[in-house]
Amino acid sequence: MKEDKLKVFIAGAQHYFSQIDKEEIIIGTPYLVENKMPAAHDYTGIIAISGNNTGIVYFTAPRILLAHILESIQEPDLSEENMTDLVGEVANTIAGNSRSEFGEEFNISVPIVICGAPDEILLPRKDRSFVIPLEWRKHHAAIVICLRK
Repeated sequence: MKEDKLKVFIAGAQHYFSQIDKEEIIIGTPYLVENKMPAAHDYTGIIAISGNNTGIVYFTAPRILLAHILESIQEPDLSEENMTDLVGEVANTIAGNSRSEFGEEFNISVPIVICGAPDEILLPRKDRSFVIPLEWRKHHAAIVICLRK
């Protein structure tokens, strides 16, 4: 995947967080990583991609960041179920918005949510992934993209 395609994922994150409240999300400098040690926080929402591109896109965040999102949307229930639903929703929204760049053949799956890092089944060891670091309310999260044509 070419670096210029990352802009659509960045725009998707900015749009999502701008809908929550006035606190702006800070986008760090994207970088490439080997898939041996995937970037991950407490919760990870994974979207499988098929069609003209294959691979995964995932959003990973610590519990505290997700709790702040839930509080911002006036959801008092900070249960495990709401945390996993939310991380999947964020991943789905960001991946879904990227269809505008990749076209109708950019097919996304229903989110898979896990606690912690994806394993080698989801991230092929021979590939590399782009990590887009995010910061919101002083808490760090990331979007990770591993796509092939």
